[in-house]
Amino acid sequence: MRVLVAMSGGVDSSVAASLLADAGHDVVGATLKLWGGASDSGCCSVADVDDARRVADEIGVAHHVFNFTDDFDASVVAPYVGDHSAGRTPNPCIECNRHIKFGTLLDRARRLGFDALATGHHAGVDGDTGRWRLRRGADRAKDQSYVLSMLTQAELSQVLLPVGVLTKAQVRAHAAERGLRTALKADSQDVCFIRSTEGRRGFLGDRLPLHAGEIVDSATGAVVGTVPAVELVTVGQRRGLGVTVDGRRLYALAVDVDARRVVVGGADAALSDRVGVCRPTWVDGPLETGARAVAQTSAHGPTALCTWLGDAVVFDEPHPLVAPGQTIALYDEDDNDTVTGSAVAA
Repeated sequence: MRVLVAMSGGVDSSVAASLLADAGHDVVGATLKLWGGASDSGCCSVADVDDARRVADEIGVAHHVFNFTDDFDASVVAPYVGDHSAGRTPNPCIECNRHIKFGTLLDRARRLGFDALATGHHAGVDGDTGRWRLRRGADRAKDQSYVLSMLTQAELSQVLLPVGVLTKAQVRAHAAERGLRTALKADSQDVCFIRSTEGRRGFLGDRLPLHAGEIVDSATGAVVGTVPAVELVTVGQRRGLGVTVDGRRLYALAVDVDARRVVVGGADAALSDRVGVCRPTWVDGPLETGARAVAQTSAHGPTALCTWLGDAVVFDEPHPLVAPGQTIALYDEDDNDTVTGSAVAA
């Protein structure tokens, strides 16, 4: 099989390429140039590209760099800025997977005659009846099925996830055994286009006006403080607000950028049994209204039993508020390792 492997310069994608090459596949590595600005984190730095190229040399496969900066800016960066300007909290890594890795890159792989695209994500793809399932990775602590939950049959039919059957320790052991330079490389944790020295405030402050706003107590309507930038507040946030009322810890319940206002409340008010959703995607056909599922609302957060209503997810028990713009991954109620689909909190 001819396989294009997305090589980020990290240990997981390095081992994905190595495993496929060792299995006898015709492997070609591809590193994506996504961000045209300065970067010191994530998978967009010069060092990461160099690591990917050198690993490809070490395992004896060809390596290319694809420039997708225009697509990345249009599909990931611009919406990220736009969502913050509207008081939403986007997940750029999920949108990059949706539009770039399993969109633009997969399209290029098809046009270049590859049979499959492989990545180093800790998740699984399987199927034996012509229909494909997306499953959690073997290492629950590193499972990345949440950030792939928007994939459909169209993508999964040509996607390989070789490290999904391994624990992270096994991935590093394989890299060490093969002498790969990324064996001990730390995992990327940050948004790749935001420098660690500038942070989210510095990045967004260069691209949109940030407005100070008032903090209003939902219980009394009283103004209890201020925030330096309403656009940087996330629904559900507690830290960084800098206010308490009667000793209560306060959480952001709503963000109104136009009114320059953040509404806050106590822990009980920061729970809800319902979240409106939009942009649903399905691995293998939509859930019927009223269907049961298991929801996960962050990359490594807890799961919660819920009911799918088409335009909303209703939790069995009160659940921490989900910020507008965040993805809700849905898993099968009877097999919590199998992804059913996803939607975005409205």
